[in-house]
Amino acid sequence: MSIGHTLLGLLESGPRHGYDLKRAFDEHFGQDRPLHYGQVYSTMSRLLKNGLVEVEGIEPGDGPDRKRYAITDAGVTDVGRWLGRPEKPEPYLQSTLYTKVVLALLTGRSAEGLLDAQRSEHLRMMRGLTERKRGGDLADQLICDHALFHLEADLRWLELTAARLDQLAKAVGA
Repeated sequence: MSIGHTLLGLLESGPRHGYDLKRAFDEHFGQDRPLHYGQVYSTMSRLLKNGLVEVEGIEPGDGPDRKRYAITDAGVTDVGRWLGRPEKPEPYLQSTLYTKVVLALLTGRSAEGLLDAQRSEHLRMMRGLTERKRGGDLADQLICDHALFHLEADLRWLELTAARLDQLAKAVGA
């Protein structure tokens, strides 16, 4: 996720202080990974330097002065371009899990045991996500669905790999 583009998109509804941006980000996108204040301000500094935002006002506060940021026309154009560009699908062609399976075979360890343990971990996570989805709002349900679909694909791969372990062991010379 592009933090800069996300903050720019949040600014399109109107100028905001950094803490307002953090709160809006966390509410909509930060369920599992809230944004740190330092990340907000370093990102806003970069966006300011690149001419994508401007400081609309500065207000004194208990600590440092509070800046209110507004998106520029260049920022609106940049967000529009980013939103219109499809994300590159990530096929995970060289996954850590595949590497572990091959190394288990090469070193005489149990690749079946590794796959069983991974399957159990995937199922544990899926149960947790399913429970979270039941109690979540629509946004949380969609986030959980996305993760569940990826985990289901991983489980299919685990099953296929387990069925082909003998072939893989021969192919890698174990």
